Amino acid sequence: MTPEISIIGMLMGNLPSIIGIIIGGLCIAVGVHFVPVGGAPAAMAQATGIGTGTVQLAAGSGLTGLLAAGYMYMTLSAAGTPGISEIVLICATGAVGAMIMITVTMLVGNWVYIYGVGVPPASAKRDYDPITGDPQTPYVAAGTVGQGIPTVCFVSGAIGGLLGGLGGSLIYCMLMWVNGDPAISSIFAIGVFLVNAVLPSYNIQGTIEGFHDPKFKRLPKAILACFIASLLCGIIAVIIPSGAMLSGGA
Repeated sequence: MTPEISIIGMLMGNLPSIIGIIIGGLCIAVGVHFVPVGGAPAAMAQATGIGTGTVQLAAGSGLTGLLAAGYMYMTLSAAGTPGISEIVLICATGAVGAMIMITVTMLVGNWVYIYGVGVPPASAKRDYDPITGDPQTPYVAAGTVGQGIPTVCFVSGAIGGLLGGLGGSLIYCMLMWVNGDPAISSIFAIGVFLVNAVLPSYNIQGTIEGFHDPKFKRLPKAILACFIASLLCGIIAVIIPSGAMLSGGA
């Protein structure tokens, strides 16, 4: 059997896993756009959102989701290789774990803004909160573009964490189907996650408040870029472990 035929056979045999990796990557890319990122200005209460970068927030929530998914996978795999119904449960566990992490981060951040800095959460991107209808303009401090994490940003961030955790967990499960090694699957899952977190960061270009931010309209470009990146990552993630196993078997 020629190497070309072996590679094609590996790819076709693991096609469902590659498709799952692509879907997981797209979930991560979309989730990044939901998370309210304020960067350095938010750290000084001069912009709405969490005071750190896009990749840090996405990676933090996503890795938390991966840990939760990994534990659930280990628990369910004791009875055999997890099937579709078990994969759904694992992905749900990862999604909830990531959502809890990002919501706790936003909650504690709001405590610091409100009781430490002494500013009310307000968005400068909308005159009224799209969810509560509360006016925003009167509460935006002079010389800033908002501060804290208002309700719409909090809800958007929770959705972003859920999507990020879902995508990361799905990628981990697909990689476990390919090689069955938790260590290799975790390494590749983290790598694919970071790729799909960094690309949308260039699309966002600094800060974003959530789904109500005008920058959210750039999402289709990120989806296209992350689709291509996830496809390449999926192919590599299938070829390397499978090739290593074939070489070991030979």
